[in-house]
Parts: sequence; C-alpha cells; structure tokens
Amino acid sequence: MHHAVFEKQLASLWKQIDNSKVAPHKHVLQSITQQIIDNINQGDLPKWLTALSELPTIDVDSVGLNLDAVTARGMPTLNEAEALQAQLELLHPWRKGPFQLFDTFIDTEWRSNMKWSRIEPHLPDLSYKSVLDVGCGNGYYLLRMAQQKPELLLGIEPGLLQNVQFWAVNQYIKSQAGILPLKMEHMPEHMQCFDVVFSMGVLYHRKSPIGHLEHLKGLLVKEGTLILETIVVDGDKQTCLIPKDRYAQMRNVWFLPSTDMLCLWLERIGMKNIEVLDVSTTTPEEQRSTEWMRFHSLPEFIDKETGKTIEGYDLPKRAIIKAQR
Repeated sequence: MHHAVFEKQLASLWKQIDNSKVAPHKHVLQSITQQIIDNINQGDLPKWLTALSELPTIDVDSVGLNLDAVTARGMPTLNEAEALQAQLELLHPWRKGPFQLFDTFIDTEWRSNMKWSRIEPHLPDLSYKSVLDVGCGNGYYLLRMAQQKPELLLGIEPGLLQNVQFWAVNQYIKSQAGILPLKMEHMPEHMQCFDVVFSMGVLYHRKSPIGHLEHLKGLLVKEGTLILETIVVDGDKQTCLIPKDRYAQMRNVWFLPSTDMLCLWLERIGMKNIEVLDVSTTTPEEQRSTEWMRFHSLPEFIDKETGKTIEGYDLPKRAIIKAQR
C-alpha cells in the first residue's frame, strides 16, 4: 500500500527536480529512494497512512508562510474540523512547528519559529535557488522558506512519521516543497548542485563530524551557502566535549565543539566567509512537552538544583553559522 502513496506524494517533486540544477542527479536519487521505499519496515506506517487518507478535503482560502505558525485558512464545517483534528492527533508526536490548520493549532515540542527568526535575517535570497534541508523533520523550515519561491525546495528526512506529517500539512498549504525519505549518507557525494544547504541539529549525531561537513560542502555549487546549526560548548579553538553517555537525555550525541573549533573545522575543509550568526541557550520556552508531543522534553532533562543537564553538563547552546563554498 505504501508504494502507491509515495509515488503519488513524490510525483510533483520529481517534476520540480526536472526543472532545476539537480536534474542531472534525478535518476540516481530516484533509484536510491525506490530502494529505501522497497525496504521500509515500520510497523506504524499503515496507521499513519490511514490517518493521512482520512484527512478531510477542505477549501483553502489563503495560506500564511511568514507567520510563526505555518497557516492554512478556510471555513471547514464542524465535522471537517473535528475530523482534521482527530487524524492529525494520530500522527503524534509532533516535534517541529507550530502549524495552524484552520481551527486546529498544532502546538509542537519545538517552537521552531524562534530558531527561524534567528536565521532568516541572514539568509541569502532564496528565490529561483535550489535549496536542500538535511534532516528536515516534518518540513516546517521548508515551508517557511517556500515564501521566497525557490526553484527547488528539497528536504531529506529518514523518519517516516515526519514525512507523513509533511504530506498532511502540505495537503492544505500546497507548497512546491518536497521531502525524500533519505539519510545524508544516501546523498551522492559531490553533487555540487545546491545554492543553499541547511544542516540543523544533525552534526552532533555524527560520529565523523568533519566527514559530514565535507559531504555538505560537496553538495554546494561554487560560492554556494551553508547554514549550519548545532550544539556547541564554551571554550577556545581546542575545546570539544564528547559526552560519556547521554547528553540532556539524548542518545547518539558525539562531538560538541566550541564555536571557535567549529569555525576551525569549516576552515580546514576549505569553506570561506565563515560567520557566526547566533549563539543561544535552548530554554524550556523554546522546547517543551505539549498536547501534541506528550513525551518528556527539555524541562525534564534539567537538574533544578544546578541548572545543568541531569548528566551534569551545561545546558544546550546552539550556534548558527553561515559559510560559503
């Protein structure tokens, strides 16, 4: 059943790719994507796809992509509004957002608009550009970027729930953005076809952070822009924390460099015009449990006595860095 849904959902994305700088790589991407889809083994997928198929058809009067909550406006009947809310709730947990779909406000774990407001003023013009967002989650940032009408807006995200959440939202937003269910390691090296590449919240999950940065560089056209966001620690060019086990209860966290060390890594791989745009400590105002993400979140991972993470580390600080190939 899922093959047909992917085919339908990805059809317009492949057309977008045909008309973009990424066109020469389309067949490779298609065959990698097909392999992934053929080997899907996710027991909850049928449940999520049923919820997707049961979303009501609602006329959209207008959309708002430049608001904190990505918004679709219209006048659903009471039955439609209730059906919409019920099906969207079946796609729990919602981590990135928020979204306002008619009467339903999806109050997500992350108030991703806060991160977006730190990044947006520094972005190059995205109109008519090819843009890639690595580990894009449910596409909240892609939808915020869609405001600028890029030539291609592509996200990659291996989490199938996040892919389905994006399809659900985009059924009403009707953006040109698209997501492929791929990991970074599935992307061909040295594609050199994206004007702007985003990697947000990915680097600290990589055992080989420099390899990740080199791969990102290889995806960019000459002079292309990288927007990198990751957790950093205080310190100088020599400082890097490798947590002993978990970090703020996150598994699979490897390298947490200082901002200076991160800039040095980018320099070493030959990136230019490296600029630190923002360093902010993540607070429970930005990341917390909600009705739409009922698991533990940042507040539960902070030791109230010390104000550090429950493992004894400083609270997560996130740096946003811009660099050019």
